[in-house]
Parts: sequence; C-alpha cells; structure tokens
Amino acid sequence: MRPLIVLLLALAVAGCDRGKPETPQPAADTVATSVPANAATPEMPKGSKLDTSHAGEALPTAAFTGPDGAPATLAAHAGKPLIVNLWATWCAPCLAEMPTLDALAGREKDRLHLMVVSQDLAGKREVDPYFATHKFTALQPYLDKQNVLMDAVKADTLPVTILYGADGKERWRVVGGMDWTGADAKALIDKALT
Repeated sequence: MRPLIVLLLALAVAGCDRGKPETPQPAADTVATSVPANAATPEMPKGSKLDTSHAGEALPTAAFTGPDGAPATLAAHAGKPLIVNLWATWCAPCLAEMPTLDALAGREKDRLHLMVVSQDLAGKREVDPYFATHKFTALQPYLDKQNVLMDAVKADTLPVTILYGADGKERWRVVGGMDWTGADAKALIDKALT
C-alpha cells in the first residue's frame, strides 16, 4: 500500500503528468493546430496544447468500466463523433474543466457523444462522491482503474481530451485543461466536424 501512496503523491506533486520517461514526447514539429495555416489559431490556455500528431489513428479497443459497471469500449460509439476526456479527481486542471465538459455534452448531445473516463486507481470510491457533489446533468462516470485507455491512446498526462470523427479516426487532442464552453473550443470542434 505504501508504494501506491508514494506513487500518487509523486503524481500529484508533478501536476497531472504521469511522468513516463520511456514514452517519447512528440517533436515540436508534430504538434500543430487542426486549422489551416491561413486561419486564426485558437487560443490555448497556458500549459495546454493542441496535438494533431495522432490524427487518423483508430478508436482503441481497450476495455474499461461503464457507468452501469459493465465493460465499455470507445469502439462501441463509432458512427457518431466522440469526444473522450481522460481525467482524475486528484488532477486540478481536470476538475477545473469538468463543468465545462458537462455543459458541452449537454449543448452538443445531438451532434456528438462525450465520455469522461476517470483514471483514478480507487475507481468508484473517488469518482462517485465527486459526481454526487457536482450534480452533472450530461456526464456519466466511466472508470479505468488500470489506465488501459490512457496507454492505448499513448497519453502520459492528464487531462487529455480527444475528438474522434464518426469514422472512428482521431482528429485532434487537447493536452491540458480547457474551457470547453468557450469560442475557441467551439471553433476546434466545428472545424473538425465539417
């Protein structure tokens, strides 16, 4: 139990970075915006970046746990655009953006599906009280206690939010927190879905 506590403290001190040194970071020239060079670049919050280096990759098949406790996969949602947010209750930027993700999920429910998948090792014990306190109206708590989804999408920090098109292919990902109710987020989503 002590090694687990030490690991969690180390992660909290390092922000929301998983700190996997063996995972190479994309080169600076592979991180780009999803808008054409002649279009205005969306404003990204400090410490966040728009990454298109995984564009074209298919939805992973990794299984995690759905709100009903049954196995769930991202691939089960192919056919409609999907936004997937990987987050944890100990990650401050994750918590800051969660209400804006709830608003986005409610506003865009006819156009896309939005899933928030917790990477908390304690699972329901941590996530259920958080959801109960915040009374989200459009989000449901998905759980990934083994972080298999985080590994499958090659993410090494939280939060990370990935947009997949209806064809099941990644369009872009935002690494770090963002206001998902803002004009910049709307522009990113609109551009990717047109």
